[in-house]
Formats: sequence, structure tokens, C-alpha cells
Amino acid sequence: MDDLEFRLLNDFQRGFPLVPAPFAEIASRIGTSESQVLQALRALAERGSVSRVGAVFAPRRVGASTLAALAAPPMELTRVANLINRHPEVNHNYEREHRLNVWFVATASDPERLAGLLHTIESETGCPVVSLPLVEEFHIDLAFDLSGAPQPRCPALAAAAAPAYDPDPQDKRLIAALQPGLDLVPRPYARLAMRAGSTEAQVIRTLGGWLEAGVVKRLGVVVRHRELGYSANAMVVFDVPDEEVGSVGARLAGESMVTLCYRRRRHLPDWPYNLFCMIHGRHRLDVERGIGALRDRLGLHRYPNAVLFSRRCFKQHGARYFEQAESARG
Repeated sequence: MDDLEFRLLNDFQRGFPLVPAPFAEIASRIGTSESQVLQALRALAERGSVSRVGAVFAPRRVGASTLAALAAPPMELTRVANLINRHPEVNHNYEREHRLNVWFVATASDPERLAGLLHTIESETGCPVVSLPLVEEFHIDLAFDLSGAPQPRCPALAAAAAPAYDPDPQDKRLIAALQPGLDLVPRPYARLAMRAGSTEAQVIRTLGGWLEAGVVKRLGVVVRHRELGYSANAMVVFDVPDEEVGSVGARLAGESMVTLCYRRRRHLPDWPYNLFCMIHGRHRLDVERGIGALRDRLGLHRYPNAVLFSRRCFKQHGARYFEQAESARG
């Protein structure tokens, strides 16, 4: 990629300008033109390097979500994955190296609809679904420093879970309109406002409020790590005693190579693990070495664990909490 593309991908994964003409603001910061910024982002999106330019909502703040898994018969794997992918509520779907070989993330407007979706997937695939809802977040921020430089990070501090955000009908319309991402046009917030039945100024104010309140974790360029060379990734899971998981998770989250770290509910007897982390790298050997170093440095060998490398990505896009028709009903 050229220097402009690199800067757009690396420098604007968060902190996207909340001004009427954000791409012009970006252009002024990096010494180019608005048209060149838009042209470069469109090219990156067409190549698959950019998923969208938009918001990443904080887990458990809006709607309901879960990480789920099932064991698909190997000969039926693609068919099962395709059945799961048909549901718009499923935003990520991967094959992983484990008996539970299909892993997907699902979101819905409320827990009842999420439970209904998982029941439907069980019925359609004929495979029992293991649901692993989030219990405690230590580090969730899938933003990548493409320079490859280690990023210092302090151990996570224990914090009370933020209250769920209950959007009103207007907010639901805005969330539904925002889910696919901002249009790559000079006035994207004005275009977003048209779809949400609002005004450009109100949209900018609302997004700013969501960022300040932590409802939105970040606003910016959402990259696809595989297309940018991070083709190896492993989900590493540990069975940590409940009285220790908070301190172990906080230390693990402080490691720069860890891109995600959180506690999830066990699902016995199928799944005894409660501490999850993700390690991304350009090569499998790099990831394996990183996992070994983490085990040695943090003394993780004493906990039962498993490493689930990703084999295939079946689906990846932003979360869908509300559809347009649903948000219109409030």
C-alpha cells in the first residue's frame, strides 16, 4: 500500500472527526485533498482491506450478544456455515481447530430475540449450540498498529460493568442506519441523518455523546486484519478458578500481543473454559511463539487451556442490533 493508504488505515481506526466534512478534515491533517482521501478509502474497501468506516459499539451496552459455537460434521461444515451466515444477526463466523469447529458472534435487540435466533440455528443445522455470553471485559479493541511496533499497555483495572443503554426510537433508527458504516461521501453525517430521519447536527451530537459515555468504543476505519497480512490468529482459552480470573485476566490484557481478552460464562460439560484471549500475527509460528512466551511470563501453564487457531473466515461484518423496520416500530 502507498503512504496515504497506510496512514488512513493506521491512524484513523479511532478518533474519526465529528465534523460535517470529516474526510476534508482528515485530508488537512495529512496534507492531501478530500477527493484523494475518499478515492483511497473506496479502493481499500473494494480490495477488502476496510470493512467499513463507522462505529464499534461496546459489548453489553446495546442490545444483546454472545459468542457461540457448534460441532458441525466435517462433511457438512460448509453447508452448516452457510445456514448460519444467512442470519443478518450473525456478524462473525469462523472455522476453528477444535471439536467445536464453527464459532460465530450473534447480536440482537434483546436477550429474547437472541435466544430465539440460537434456537433457530440449532433447528436449521441440527447441531446443538453452545452459547458463551460475555461476563467481564478486560481488553476489547480490535484495532491494529500496522507498523508492527510493540504497543505498551498497562494491566487492565477492575471496573464495574457499565449500565446497559436503552435507546429510544430515534436512537434505534440512528443505530440501524449506522450499522453498515458511513457512506464515503463528503458529508457522510448528513447522508446518515437522511436515513435516520434526523439532522446532521443532531447525528454528530449523538455520536459524540455515545463516545463520551462509552456506548461506542471507537469511531473510525474498521480494518479486516486477514486482508492486511494478519492471516494467523488463535483464540487461547483457560480454565481459571473464579476467584483468580479477574487478576489473571487483567495481567493478560496488559500484554501488547493480546488483541482481545475477556471472561465468558462456562458451558459445562461441553466447555470448561472461562478466560479468553485472541492473538493475531502474520504467521502461525509467530503466534505459537507468542503464546508460549505468554504462558512462561505469566505462569499460565498451571491452568488447563486450549489453543483454537482459525482456519477459515465464513463471514465478517459489523454487528446488527436493529433492522430498519424494527427501529421504525421503536
